[in-house]
Amino acid sequence: MRGYFGIAVINMKTEVNYGTLFRSANCFGADFLALVGRRFKKQSSDTMRSERHIPLFEFVNIEALFGTLPFGCQPIAIEITETARFLQDYHHPDRAMYILGPEDGSLGDSVLKRCVSVLRIPTSHCLNVAVAGSIVMYDRISKEAQA
Repeated sequence: MRGYFGIAVINMKTEVNYGTLFRSANCFGADFLALVGRRFKKQSSDTMRSERHIPLFEFVNIEALFGTLPFGCQPIAIEITETARFLQDYHHPDRAMYILGPEDGSLGDSVLKRCVSVLRIPTSHCLNVAVAGSIVMYDRISKEAQA
């Protein structure tokens, strides 16, 4: 496969979502993980201990995250907004970082404005952050397999 992708979460609230999302990232072949403003102490559901297999970066704020993006890496927000593109119609770039928000909030305009795309999963309600991230990763690898 050509390119790479990573998953970033801003202000993730719970250790369970951390473990589940990063276990999925390991299973789907993510190349890096990033946390901005972590709000929990440990991860119990990541039984694979993904940080042992995939680089995990921790940032104190969003500026630090955007300031260290790899060359050519396109930040892509996953958020429910009226202007977001639907995931099923999206062609994933070779180099991407998918950014998810906290379980109890949204990414906010300051993040959305810095992303090259804003994607939405076609659901009637918000999804759990770990589920949403897993769906995005599955969409990416399934479309790579079809190409």
